[in-house]
Amino acid sequence: MKSKRKVVCLLLSTLLSAQLLAQTLPKGVTKVTSVEGITEYNLENGLKVLMFPDPSKPTITVNVTYLVGSRHEGYGETGMAHLLEHLVFKGSPKHPNIPQELTEHGARPNGTTWYDRTNYFETFSATEENLKWALDLESDRMVNSFIAKKDLDSEFSVVRNEFESGENSPFRVLMERVISTGYLWHNYGKSTIGNRSDIEKVPIENLQAFYKKYYQPDNAVVTVAGKIDEAKTLAMVNEYFGKIPKPARVLPKSHTVEPTQDGERFVELKRTGDVQLLMAMYHIMPGSHADYPAMEVLTELLTTEPNGRLYKNLVDTKKASSEFGFSFQLYDPGFVLFGAEVLKEKSLDEARQAFVATLDSTALLKPSAEDVERAKTTILKNWDLEFRNSERVGLSISESIATGDWRLAFLFRDNIRKVTPEDVFKVAQYYFKPSNRTLGTFTPDAKPVRAEIPEAPKVEDLVKNYKGEAVVAEGEAFDPSPMNIESRTTRVEKPNTIETAFLPKKTRGNVVAARITLRYGDEKSLMNKATISDLTGSMLDKGTKTKTRQQIKDEFDKMKARVSFFGANNQAGANIETTKENLPAVLKLVAEVLKTPAFDEGEFEKLKQEELAGIESQKSEPQAIAFNQYRRITSPYPKSDIRYVGTFDEDIENVKAAKIDDIRQFHKDFYGAGNASATVVGDFDKAAVEKIINAEFGTWKSAKPFTRIASPYQAVKAENKSLETPDKANAMFVAGMGMPLQDTDPDYPALMMGNYMLGGGFLNSRLATRIRQKDGLSYGVGSQFSASSLDKSGTFMSYAIYAPENAEKLEAAFKEEIDKVLKEGFTAEELKAAKSGYLQSRQVARSQDASLTNTLTNNLYLNRTMQWDADFEKKIEALTPDQIKAAFNKHIDYNKLVIIKAGDFEKAKKGAPSQGAPGKLGGSEKK
Repeated sequence: MKSKRKVVCLLLSTLLSAQLLAQTLPKGVTKVTSVEGITEYNLENGLKVLMFPDPSKPTITVNVTYLVGSRHEGYGETGMAHLLEHLVFKGSPKHPNIPQELTEHGARPNGTTWYDRTNYFETFSATEENLKWALDLESDRMVNSFIAKKDLDSEFSVVRNEFESGENSPFRVLMERVISTGYLWHNYGKSTIGNRSDIEKVPIENLQAFYKKYYQPDNAVVTVAGKIDEAKTLAMVNEYFGKIPKPARVLPKSHTVEPTQDGERFVELKRTGDVQLLMAMYHIMPGSHADYPAMEVLTELLTTEPNGRLYKNLVDTKKASSEFGFSFQLYDPGFVLFGAEVLKEKSLDEARQAFVATLDSTALLKPSAEDVERAKTTILKNWDLEFRNSERVGLSISESIATGDWRLAFLFRDNIRKVTPEDVFKVAQYYFKPSNRTLGTFTPDAKPVRAEIPEAPKVEDLVKNYKGEAVVAEGEAFDPSPMNIESRTTRVEKPNTIETAFLPKKTRGNVVAARITLRYGDEKSLMNKATISDLTGSMLDKGTKTKTRQQIKDEFDKMKARVSFFGANNQAGANIETTKENLPAVLKLVAEVLKTPAFDEGEFEKLKQEELAGIESQKSEPQAIAFNQYRRITSPYPKSDIRYVGTFDEDIENVKAAKIDDIRQFHKDFYGAGNASATVVGDFDKAAVEKIINAEFGTWKSAKPFTRIASPYQAVKAENKSLETPDKANAMFVAGMGMPLQDTDPDYPALMMGNYMLGGGFLNSRLATRIRQKDGLSYGVGSQFSASSLDKSGTFMSYAIYAPENAEKLEAAFKEEIDKVLKEGFTAEELKAAKSGYLQSRQVARSQDASLTNTLTNNLYLNRTMQWDADFEKKIEALTPDQIKAAFNKHIDYNKLVIIKAGDFEKAKKGAPSQGAPGKLGGSEKK
């Protein structure tokens, strides 16, 4: 009876709160509908507002979705929507330095562009001051962004650099070619990154007109999710956005309809690369169409590992090393894409025949009820976990908004549940026709069979009166400060057994995160076993002595669990995300996977093929080559050492030489919980979970003991080396050095803070401001600093992607910025803003349960408490510019750097233009 009263009281309280909010709506604001905790309001100027309160999150996410993307671009304006996304970060009258403000507020920001929409968001610590700042920022740049010629002059080269980075990937280029060949007229056939000449030559007047046309309140949806007071937040939104007048212009509706494809199309791509690829595209229905959920299920059951048809017919037979598939949910009729990776020594023709035959068979062989149910379970699991997190909802709902209405996200879930084998078979028969496919060369067909693509239904009819399901359980308002975390955490640390750290707290939807970590071996016992250790970790979830790989996946899906197993060097374990009621069973299955893996020889051979493909795909990539060379120089260990960094050829040789018996013996010798830890954060029964962990891991010991492998500082000779990567449009720059420093040393906080200002902040760090913002030389540039907690070993490292012809300019700019820091240091104002942003970003990180499990795991191993974090943040607060400058001058020396550059520098010297066409499909995320 008590529980029933609680439910009644909760319902009455919710109803009363809703009534009070309705009675006190700001002037001009109307409530539209409410579904599963999300409420839609409309402002007089046409702006739609979605409110999603979640008291369990100490953060707030503000997301603005504009209903404009590459679909809306005109002739000669490809890439305009994406280029505009970059320029909107360049400032407005009230917010002239947006990157600096984002960093000062410790925000996790980004902007992305896709076919039907552009969105901007920031996640920040839940304070009223931060919320007002975010709403003021987004409302100001909605209509007042500078979109200035001077900013375009520098930023277009950054976007071109981003374009060129995509040109390095045969996968991305082939995908763009296949899609562009599949579409004759509709803009979905043009990649969001755009055409190189359009990026370089677009007039600023065109960009300004595009901005004024689409960046308006009646073409936008503002979503506020997290720890908010809905009534107060709605009033704030109205205060900042409501004063923007509704524009007089009427937006035109796109009317281009892609004609029905009347014959199979083929694409052949030849350029530098290391792994062969297959791709196939089919035109499909719009994302709002009733058949779309069945298409999603069909895609999942074709590609799922290890039971998908493509996986069985390509990977199981060793014709390919991997396969994939994605269905694109778009506003207009979209497409589904499938592909496979094939090793060089394998027959591409044989793989292509199996690939095409498998796709064709979908129209002939009806899927089993078991396969359909399995695919539905996976899709629904991912949907459920996504929509239990208000941060994720605030961002992922942009896709449904772009498809026609945010409520389509919930209708999609509902309709997935209804999908039958007959539904899946019907869409396969209708859409998976050779005449509707883009694959290779053209072949005439006297009697073509065509697939007429349906139009989008009226979304307003689909969502009218839609109510959704009951709102999931709300979590508590959790304070992520170090000392509150410490006061809530219970630790058990006993010699020779598994150590535990538990932090129970109420979460939205009763979600819980956990981590199991096993440590094994020592420097001597692990000699010559680096590859075997890696492969053993990768084999863990491929089946146990009582369950197949598929059965393991099915059980985790049914229990709504995301579990990733890891194993390399001298550690192994699992990361877990699930719900309270499923955690006990998930932990038992995780223990079974870790303790009794089957190590099936067939699965092992497939894994080796995947590993070889992965290594070979890196052999001509500038980024992989540069980092590999840098690590080999800065980690000078003998070849037999577990810490040795091998060449790509050595790695390939080691994988080919590995035997399944090596894996079995390694697990037998090293795996165990003699030195292990388990951390759990979220909604769980502490006593029950502790009992299961002790029962499953308490007496499990490894045959060989664990002794920590020290990694002290090793001095290495400075180098400046260039490596040639022919026919690659983009180059990679890596520079760094080691130092004898530990995170307990007095200079550690100063170096951390100095690096944050030099290359760690969002777009407004010294390196980003100079090399990206001012000079326009690099899309991605930054620096990193770290120091061991147990050894005197610190590392400073910087990186940048750039065009090979800009090599000298980039290196000169990098050196000037390092010299400037050493000579002048940082200003007091710069440090004040950086402290605020850095400390808030740490607080945001602690509010993520998965991240917190890692922190607690490390603390168990280091015998630390959260007091260390609290003390460290006090040291950050107390830092002065002089202390940071002194620490940099003491530890950072440009003349001791190891500098590695990889790119097609020979072609750049000859002045030859970069080859290739737009390679990056779709959205672009600012980093």
